[in-house]
Amino acid sequence: MSVLADTRAVQIIDRSQRARVVAVGLAVLLIVVSVSSLAIGASGTSLWRALGDIAAGRRATQTASVVLWEIRAPRLVMGICVGAALAVSGAVLQGLFRNPLADPGLIGVSAGAGLGAITAIVLGAALPMWIAQAVGNQLVPVAAFLGGWATTIVLYRVATRNGRTSVATMLLAGIALAALAGALSGILVYIADDRQLRDLTFWGLGSLAGATWDKVTVAAPIIVVAIAVALTLAGGLNGLALGEATARHIGIPVQRMKNLAILTVAAAVGSAVAVSGGIGFIGIVVPHLLRLATGPDHRMLLINAALLGASLLLLADVISRVIIAPAELPIGIVTAVLGAPVFLWILLRRRGLVDL
Repeated sequence: MSVLADTRAVQIIDRSQRARVVAVGLAVLLIVVSVSSLAIGASGTSLWRALGDIAAGRRATQTASVVLWEIRAPRLVMGICVGAALAVSGAVLQGLFRNPLADPGLIGVSAGAGLGAITAIVLGAALPMWIAQAVGNQLVPVAAFLGGWATTIVLYRVATRNGRTSVATMLLAGIALAALAGALSGILVYIADDRQLRDLTFWGLGSLAGATWDKVTVAAPIIVVAIAVALTLAGGLNGLALGEATARHIGIPVQRMKNLAILTVAAAVGSAVAVSGGIGFIGIVVPHLLRLATGPDHRMLLINAALLGASLLLLADVISRVIIAPAELPIGIVTAVLGAPVFLWILLRRRGLVDL
């Protein structure tokens, strides 16, 4: 018995050390991909030439300043925030539901945000003038964020009874709400005109092309706070892996943790979808890859998920910019092309361990 315990302790230490090494590697990867995101683009503007001008005491050209600071830099920051938000949200939901197939779309937040955005695109012209003036050109992101939160509130009300939230009910209700949001979105798509259909198509496929400092200023603080709160849930998610009853016995406030986890995911995913549209596979693939590499300890899993999610989304964004330059491929297509084979590989690798 003592030998088994010692072996188990050594395995835990090895995984912990491996997770820290992976975190350092992912941090370096994020730096490399971030520099690439600033340096690569269809315009031909050179980051290195601009840095050389600054180092030599010369002012960078106006074109270089606009491209690097007003276009690529906010796109870089938004990509980091969105990728980290989706990956961390996926890891939190997988830990909360104890289900390796859970992702941010499972509880209906993404579908609700999509419904809000589609409503704004199709029916935005019918809004009162004072509302249109108040939100300006941020109508679609604001509507998407409100749609995600509205879905979360309904989901929470349905799944909570006598002060306790049922994870199973939440899962089923999330599927039902996602289906309802999809049906309502279909009705709006049916009545949309050609221009609106084009806007809906590009928004649904996801993109960082519309990134601006105004959008970053609104979305980034919410996402950063949500990720910080998610990191405080790591210990509780580790305990929840043993089952709700066991988690309560060891002193974990399970109900409060569920409430905080759902609100955190809603804030992170709602903000991410609001500014980037529909981007898939980041939230489900990233936690899987990290669990294979470093184990299920959420204390490092969430940190590594944020780093890897940000890196993968930035990499997909760079590919989307250059693969058919000067045109731009929607980033959701790139993440699907890259993510689907990886996810199938994971399933094939673990099919003997996971009985669905």
